[in-house]
Amino acid sequence: QVQLVESGGGLVQAGGSLRLSCAPSGSIFSINVMGWYRQAPGKQRELVARITGGGSTNYADSVKGRFTISSDNAKNTVYLQMNSLKPEDTGVYYCNYIRSGIFDIWGQGTQVTVSS
Repeated sequence: QVQLVESGGGLVQAGGSLRLSCAPSGSIFSINVMGWYRQAPGKQRELVARITGGGSTNYADSVKGRFTISSDNAKNTVYLQMNSLKPEDTGVYYCNYIRSGIFDIWGQGTQVTVSS
């Protein structure tokens, strides 16, 4: 069925920026929420940011003011603009699309590494 494909991860120095993208490989419709999660080595996966179909957003306290989530609903694509990156932002970032009671789809993840 539908797969989500992330791009934009990589290695960046502290203080730098990256923009992550997530797009479906097949047809999808009526998405309620698009989100980004991350998992650092030895730590639990955590919510970074999410956006609803209506444009409402929320962020983890640790990234608020530095990261911005946005979407292009015509392309069913979600973005995460990450500025002022810190070493503690290092981890595998996953996108997630939800339609309540219908689907809950995860990408394979993209590595983000922030060096000192």
